[in-house]
Amino acid sequence: MANTEPIFKATIGLEVHAQIASQSKLFSGAPSDVFGAEPNACVSFIDAAFPGMLPVVNLHCIQQGIRLGLGVKGKLRMTSIFERKHYFYPDLPQGYQISQFKAPLVEGGGLMIQDAKGHPKYITLDRIHLEQDAGQSIHDKVPHHSCLNFNRAGIGLMEIVSNPDLTTPEEVVDYVKRLRSLMRYLGVCQGNMEKGQLRVDANVSVHRPSDPLGTRVEIKNLNSISSLQKALHYEIQRQIQRCSKGEPIFQETRSFDVQEGITRPLRTKEEADDYRYFPDPDLPSIVLSKTLIETIAKSLPELPQEKYQRFIEMFELSPYDAALLTEEQETAFFFESTLSHLRTLETDPLLFKLTANWMTGEVFAMLKRTQQAIASCPVSSKDLASLIYHVYTKALSNSLAKDVFTTMWETKESPEEIMERKNLRQVSDDSILRTWIRSVLEQETLQVQAYFSGKEKIFAYLVGQIMKISKGKGNPSMIHTLLKEELEQMRSRQ
Repeated sequence: MANTEPIFKATIGLEVHAQIASQSKLFSGAPSDVFGAEPNACVSFIDAAFPGMLPVVNLHCIQQGIRLGLGVKGKLRMTSIFERKHYFYPDLPQGYQISQFKAPLVEGGGLMIQDAKGHPKYITLDRIHLEQDAGQSIHDKVPHHSCLNFNRAGIGLMEIVSNPDLTTPEEVVDYVKRLRSLMRYLGVCQGNMEKGQLRVDANVSVHRPSDPLGTRVEIKNLNSISSLQKALHYEIQRQIQRCSKGEPIFQETRSFDVQEGITRPLRTKEEADDYRYFPDPDLPSIVLSKTLIETIAKSLPELPQEKYQRFIEMFELSPYDAALLTEEQETAFFFESTLSHLRTLETDPLLFKLTANWMTGEVFAMLKRTQQAIASCPVSSKDLASLIYHVYTKALSNSLAKDVFTTMWETKESPEEIMERKNLRQVSDDSILRTWIRSVLEQETLQVQAYFSGKEKIFAYLVGQIMKISKGKGNPSMIHTLLKEELEQMRSRQ
């Protein structure tokens, strides 16, 4: 029986709120690093909206916005303005938020991601504007009362608004990860979602492919990649089910209940007119100069997408390996630093691949196991290069090299020191290997006859026995070759 279920397509646009990497807030000298601080310990009179207090723009925050605008290849407005966005929250002491609306700092630009099939897809941006953060209402500290913490009030944010080009939760996750990676490369946002440095609002609608776009629903304040993905999956299915039954979708703002895994309604969705935007009379226009833009442009590092392409072309890495190694700037630096020690010895592409395998395998696994960042890796890039070269030249088997690596991590010794102390250097001497092979063949006569009768799997067993008496130090590839020679000679003598 044919499936008569209607087919729906999701359309998703994001508003990503990224905390600007700056020592102080957007309009005051209060510190912006407030995570873990005592409540209301990082608040100036300006942040608390005391009467008569006047904001002063933090120039560094403007420069950070310019860096991101250049990074996404957007158009920088030579003149932009701050406006007052009016709405009432208990944790918004001014009664309005200083933001940008009609004249944002950056317009356009975009980011390349991968779609569900692994194909490149360009996500366009509508705008990037600067604004101040609100405070925080806390409802679970004092019974029957709400508490206010204004530490985050006034922190500088960049709001990155995408056009509705995204169609699946997986595309959204890839987009957010790539955007976060770009901002970290540029040094404009640390992007730690657990510390509130990156929050996402998602606008979601569903429609049949032949119909116009559906009614959009906003999901507010998604503060982890996991929550973002789960919330989108739930909301898309919720809307599809309602549309399938002919029930209306209401334009509203919803929150995501992490415990229940569902979205819940908060309020009806406001439009721009509801906020009564008008230019902030206390703040002058932001006027950029070509000299400032050119100076900032010259200071930009190699960006993730550019580094990704170079790794594929220069080191012949797979797209998968290149993506893993360029996601974080420190990881890419460590990889290239390791190769810099190896390239003085060899330029074999196999060596590049071997290095990528060790980085994405043993190094990543150990970092995850010990909950460390690559910047604090106890194994230096020089020592890792030495270890990899011993594997490359067959001085160490892969299994022995993993044991050496674990010891390097624990003791910070060089691989040579460990190999010398534990007598681990791989044996590739032809005569020694043949002695081990012949000893095993003499002991395993029944297995040898079984191999000659056609049971080829016995070969792996014989290799294992040879590795056993060599205590893992025999060169595996040479053992394979020499064992075949010895077996063929025995066969010819029968």
